[in-house]
Amino acid sequence: MLLYKEFTFDSAHFLPNVPDGHKCKNIHGHTYRLRVWLKGKPDPQLGWIIDFAELKKIIKPVVAQLDHKLMNDLPGLENPTCELIAVWIWDQLKPALPAMHRIELHETPTSGVIYEGE
Repeated sequence: MLLYKEFTFDSAHFLPNVPDGHKCKNIHGHTYRLRVWLKGKPDPQLGWIIDFAELKKIIKPVVAQLDHKLMNDLPGLENPTCELIAVWIWDQLKPALPAMHRIELHETPTSGVIYEGE
């Protein structure tokens, strides 16, 4: 069974490695939508894979590192493409969420990435 919880955060970034003249070379911001998926079986007694409140408690501090920040200033996000942000989030969450199966990160309503680890 798959379970998910969704979060949003607003962050600024710029992409230092794109060619001069590319619009993403300039600092700009997005409202990101993050969906974290866990895979497992419901606990026979409790009836859930994880308490949504516990899941929120684990994810919120990671989201707080990104929310209303310039992501380029965070170690590991010097070139914060959507793909590399997803890997960074995964690496932050996976130790505390071994059942994490996938994350979806939407940079805009129509653009995003799905990451399932390596």
